[in-house]
Amino acid sequence: MDTNYTVLARKYRSQDFQSLIGQDVLVKTLTTAINTGRIAHAYIFTGIRGTGKTSTARILAKALNCLSGDKATATPCGVCENCRAIAAGQHIDVLEIDAASHTGVDNMRDILDAAQYRPTNGRYKVYIIDEVHMLSTSAFNALLKTLEEPPAHVIFILATTEIRKVPVTILSRCQRFDLVRVPVETLKKHFAWIAGQEGVTLDDAANELLARAADGSVRDGLSLLDQAIAQTGGNVDEAAVLAMLKRADRGVVVDFMKTLLSGDVAAALERADQIYTNGADLAMLLGDMMEWTHWATRMHPALHAGECVNSPYTADMREQMQQIISKVSLNTLSRIWQVLVASVSEMQAAGNQKQCFDMLIVRCMHIAEIPPISDLMKQAQNTAPTQKPAAGAGTTAPAQNAAPQKKMLQIASAAQLGTALQDAREILLYSYYSSNIEVCDFADGCIKYFDRKGEADFAPRLAAWLADKTGHEWRLERTAQSQHAHTITEQKQEELEADPMVASAMNLFADAQIVGVSK
Repeated sequence: MDTNYTVLARKYRSQDFQSLIGQDVLVKTLTTAINTGRIAHAYIFTGIRGTGKTSTARILAKALNCLSGDKATATPCGVCENCRAIAAGQHIDVLEIDAASHTGVDNMRDILDAAQYRPTNGRYKVYIIDEVHMLSTSAFNALLKTLEEPPAHVIFILATTEIRKVPVTILSRCQRFDLVRVPVETLKKHFAWIAGQEGVTLDDAANELLARAADGSVRDGLSLLDQAIAQTGGNVDEAAVLAMLKRADRGVVVDFMKTLLSGDVAAALERADQIYTNGADLAMLLGDMMEWTHWATRMHPALHAGECVNSPYTADMREQMQQIISKVSLNTLSRIWQVLVASVSEMQAAGNQKQCFDMLIVRCMHIAEIPPISDLMKQAQNTAPTQKPAAGAGTTAPAQNAAPQKKMLQIASAAQLGTALQDAREILLYSYYSSNIEVCDFADGCIKYFDRKGEADFAPRLAAWLADKTGHEWRLERTAQSQHAHTITEQKQEELEADPMVASAMNLFADAQIVGVSK
């Protein structure tokens, strides 16, 4: 048994900037910075797993310490002592630190103390801190000062998949690079090249499946390719990859969606049973159904978005999809998408995924049969009974079920206005009116008043309310000087004080006062 086998993800790890795939902007920026001598003292690389963060950090360390020239170079030789030691992770001046296992401030203090000494074999001391977001708050704080003004011979390279967990004080001291997901076509070319190097057969359909399953991660894709080669013995075809991924062929998914949208519940459930019996992962199948619905919506004639030749479907599959969606409305596809998205969490939480999936099918088919709301409204309008006039009545007679006209108020005095505001439960408007407004003259359609507080929006609010309740416009004129008239509250208080019963009650208690008047 060969114990020296190296997995593809390690064997074909990028060793220089030229072999770093899918990160063109990053490569251009770093190579230009090295060639022009504009090397920063701290970098931070972020992105999803397997896009090349640690590989880029090692390549940069090589570029800074390569012995092929008398200064840093963007094209490290890879054969000198420093390059080989860095590639093997054994260089004394290039320290790779796993922040997940070195989270404390003591670990960070040891690193910073060692950073004060000059490098032994290289030009720079390079500290690569992987998954830096795992550091504790105290460790981050200990790193701040040195990260901002490190010794001239020290370069910090931080890497993380959780950039939001890194304090902004750290980010502000580093040059940030976001590593993007590697495109599917780039992954396919890379996998095909590796297959050729390994002497294995990789057909295009299988390569497509692997590249899409990688989800933009080179390492994930190479791990899947490694597994497929081990499973097939070097002849990787579509059937083997489908079985390995436990997902249905896209042709099967297209056929299943056709059955689903046909309205035959029994046929759809039977087809789902067959797919499940063949070993397909129902969570994967749900994802494939979402993928189909997404591309079917984009290909729908109502959107005029074209055939979407960049979709993961073959020309024959796209033709079948065009035939299916020609009989399905865009509204139906949108509702099915909403049901599928909502079912993702249900599938994860369900004790029995098959039962959950069967109910999902029934729900999708039920929603697909529901007509659009616009059609339901038109149908309701067309079927609504028309009101016939009473016998003997002319054509101008009003309908018996006509809505009653709104009853308008008749307000002829300041007191009636206060009562109307109370009855209408206009509490704020009544409170201000009764406490601060001196009515000087009140006529139908015109009120002259003095406002003790001078609130700007009182008059517009009251005029709008009066117009709505009385059916005609009112003019409110505010006087500049008080006429020493009483407000509604003061008038009520005077009336109460003049009442013999109230006066008798107040005489029973020393220093009694009337502090409020309510209706």
